[in-house]
Amino acid sequence: MTEKTLKPKSKSLELDPAQTSEQKAHIFSEQLLSDVNALPALPGVYRYFDEQDQVLYVGKANSLKKRVSSYFQKNHGGTRIGHMVKKIHRLETTVVRSEAEALILENNLIKTLKPKYNILFRDDKSYPYLKITKPQSVSNKSATALTSTGESAKTSTHPNAQEISRVIYYRGAVDAKHEYFGPYPSVWAVREAIWLMQKVFRLRTCEDSVFNHRNRPCLLYQIKRCSAPCVGLVSVDQYNEDVKNAAALLRGETQQVIKELEAKMRDHAQKLEFEMAAEIRNQISALSKVLHQQAVETAGDQDVDILAVQLQGGKACVNLAMVRGGRHLGDRPYFPMHVDQAEATEVLEAFLTQHYLDIKAPPTLIASHKVSSDLVKALSVQTGVKIQFISQPQSQRKIWLEMAVQNAQIQLTRLLAEEGSQKARTRALIDALDLAVEDVEAFRIECFDISHTSGEATQASCVVFHHHKMQGAEYRRYNIEGIKGGDDYAAMRQVLERRYSKVAESVRLGEGKMPDLVLIDGGKGQIGISREVFDTLGLDISRLVGVEKGEGRKVGLEELVFADGREKISLPADSAALMLVAQIRDEAHRFAITGMRAQRARVRVGASKIEDIPGVGPKKRAKLLQRFGGVKGVAQASVQDLLSVEGISEELAEAIYKALR
Repeated sequence: MTEKTLKPKSKSLELDPAQTSEQKAHIFSEQLLSDVNALPALPGVYRYFDEQDQVLYVGKANSLKKRVSSYFQKNHGGTRIGHMVKKIHRLETTVVRSEAEALILENNLIKTLKPKYNILFRDDKSYPYLKITKPQSVSNKSATALTSTGESAKTSTHPNAQEISRVIYYRGAVDAKHEYFGPYPSVWAVREAIWLMQKVFRLRTCEDSVFNHRNRPCLLYQIKRCSAPCVGLVSVDQYNEDVKNAAALLRGETQQVIKELEAKMRDHAQKLEFEMAAEIRNQISALSKVLHQQAVETAGDQDVDILAVQLQGGKACVNLAMVRGGRHLGDRPYFPMHVDQAEATEVLEAFLTQHYLDIKAPPTLIASHKVSSDLVKALSVQTGVKIQFISQPQSQRKIWLEMAVQNAQIQLTRLLAEEGSQKARTRALIDALDLAVEDVEAFRIECFDISHTSGEATQASCVVFHHHKMQGAEYRRYNIEGIKGGDDYAAMRQVLERRYSKVAESVRLGEGKMPDLVLIDGGKGQIGISREVFDTLGLDISRLVGVEKGEGRKVGLEELVFADGREKISLPADSAALMLVAQIRDEAHRFAITGMRAQRARVRVGASKIEDIPGVGPKKRAKLLQRFGGVKGVAQASVQDLLSVEGISEELAEAIYKALR
């Protein structure tokens, strides 16, 4: 792809006579119109910028000249695009070789630039998968055959966990080392599929470290959810056969699996191996019962995505329902941003563009609205899957789509109700505190809390409420050091100085902005300290409000204490304003408590030793502790055990093994 250098031309773009007088009065710069006229009739991506050089919109086109010119020739009226066109000051284009390349570039630029007038979907595609591990090697020495009486003839060699396939829940990048099935719309859907594999085929789900140290069957064997390969109560060959059938079932080859099981049952019966025949009969019975309980019949489809779009009240919901391996797995709603005055087709095309470039598309897409055939072709080229797009399905597919549309409407109605309730709480708090707020939508609250246990592992938390909801990505924790244990006042002074010293400097320069309200979990003492910090930094103390616990520290009896000398107020227990204050204060308390407990655990059991190892950050440390049940378990794990943890390379596993010994 190449960046297109545009040369000005003297010829100006002619405006459509049908345009309104307001549009005609809006004069585009001669340079912009010349740039539009100079565009080639080639595929590419275009970007619009305003006078402040902020990106307004990113789009793709099969013909840049035809597509971009349409913005300046058509009458867009008072639509979202019409408002955007009036702000265009300049444009940039990138010429590519095909529309598929344009699709990729457009998606990458939208994610990077987050333009104001593009429909944006949250970049949350961490779908869960069901993973069946492939055995690295199978040793005949570890195999144990069943005798004619059904008892095991166990050898002295314990099977190795890496030789026995395991079915597990998985989230992350897939590879060719193992088999992955999905993606699934939710964790619940994966758990249900694992339960099915346990009930019908009795596949193991235990950790390798647990498997390698078993000397008798666990409870799952007793309740007939595992065949106990760990102690040789099933032969390796028979277990691998069950794994093969389980994979076939997940791929939707249900009837084939049942026929093969029936053939084996008859074969065992003819050989008078009645107990083996009975085992397979029970498998068939369990499988048939589970399939009969499926709420949605699949009508022969294997992998299908069903997409339903609903618009209401300036919001949109795209409900994605998934069919995998012939089984309906449930759905998942998406709520995009910047959808004011957008049409359903526009929302759907934005979803297809942003979603399926990172997630493998199934061969069939069923949708509530039509989209451009060129977009479907570009997706097919990019994903390597020939996609069949259906907007008017029949029979069972029609039922699926109706269900998806209904669920989209339910989710959207719920969102609007929740947002309406939260907006009412925000407005009630602003009115109760008599705050002068110009933009209620941008109203921002920061709340602080201190937590420790007898002075140990003191931490401060700061949580943020913005756009009528808690903003978890903006939460911060502060380790408090250099103070006397249990001195909450000194801890509050330190966290406020660290939080607002740089902000105060930027405010003086006219570059920064303070939150509209700063809540302090505490009464007169904490507010007094907070006021001293704000006075020193030159900040507005009228923004400071303390949340003082009421009589008996009962919820609903809190009082609000002001730093600027106003009389403290008590709000009614059913006050929407008090409900919001309590919600934010409780979230700050929860966030501080969890951080304090984690810090205390590191101090007491030495978990930080793991994180101190080069290459082991918080995420890998958490996975190690979760897998092996604590620092002691990690220290006792072998290099091979450590390698079974996601993200741990052989070199890092050896480093961890040496560091903890």
